[in-house]
Amino acid sequence: MNQDKPYLSGRGAQINPPSPYEKVVRDSEALDWALVESEWETEQLKTEYLETHPKTILNKVDSADIPLAWGMNPYQGCEHGCVYCYARNTHPYWGYSAGLDFERKILIKRNAASLLEAALKKKSWKAAPIMFAGNTDIYQPAERKFGITRQCLEVFWKYRHPVSLITKNSLILRDLDLLRQLAEHNLVHVAISITTLDEDLRRFLEPRTATVQQRLRTVKTLSDNGIPVFVMMAPIIPGLNEHEIFKVFETVSELGALGAGYTMVRLNDDVALVFEDWIRKNMPDRADKVLNKIREVHGGELGDFRPGVRMRGEGKIAEIIRAQYQLAKQKYFAGKELPKYNLELHEQFKDGQLRLF
Repeated sequence: MNQDKPYLSGRGAQINPPSPYEKVVRDSEALDWALVESEWETEQLKTEYLETHPKTILNKVDSADIPLAWGMNPYQGCEHGCVYCYARNTHPYWGYSAGLDFERKILIKRNAASLLEAALKKKSWKAAPIMFAGNTDIYQPAERKFGITRQCLEVFWKYRHPVSLITKNSLILRDLDLLRQLAEHNLVHVAISITTLDEDLRRFLEPRTATVQQRLRTVKTLSDNGIPVFVMMAPIIPGLNEHEIFKVFETVSELGALGAGYTMVRLNDDVALVFEDWIRKNMPDRADKVLNKIREVHGGELGDFRPGVRMRGEGKIAEIIRAQYQLAKQKYFAGKELPKYNLELHEQFKDGQLRLF
């Protein structure tokens, strides 16, 4: 490892790029491009939970790259600390940094379940799978303390509404009872994110997530309980984990996954600062090679905002990765598929109980 300051074990970001909105929100906490010396003290690195009071919880998704039309996020910021996370760039809108602040200042939406219930019981609402969550992880450490994700699952079950969950935390197994009930009526799909099978890489890339073995056990346990499970190898980072595609797909297929997908890493805005700082400190000998490969799949840039291109990339490297994905999918998931969502049952439970016609 190569760094000028003590490495923050257990954190992904090692810097705090300033928020452009910072002066409006927190004049007293001016930040430099790197953490000031006092902020390396343990006390100031503790996670802080900040309550927010949203008026709505469902977000319309207008993107050709995302298959579901609605998403919801009970938490903003994520203690998992994944250095590549695209959601980091939402934190500056709250006046915080996309770096270390994203991991230690977690915004809590305590009223998420009541807002969800209000939305689902509206006469005008038509059942459509809701992505829970499309931004930060719904089973991050904060969920142990607040239980908002479970409260929302109880609402989805009460109104028999389809939902798609994605997480990289084995805490999801706490809610097996609700997931089994939803699965019995084809109301749920679960995606488990597995970026690598290399635990050493996982430990630095995604420092506060479940271990590789915990995630693999989670895939098997979900499958054994009849819950449709899909694995996302997200993101693929050229030069770090693309060589694992076949092994990841083979492993999760044997554990009962019904499918697998991938996205290409894209380092938009401040995420590029966080990632480049991280890789130069952790892998100084490979940093330039990895960064250049990322640029190659995104037209010479570390980031990519282009619809239809940003999630898969372009050029030779992207084509090779796509070919590997297609071959691995054909080899390990032929004949497997996720069941279709039940979109009819919700109308019979619009009031939270079975309607008699």
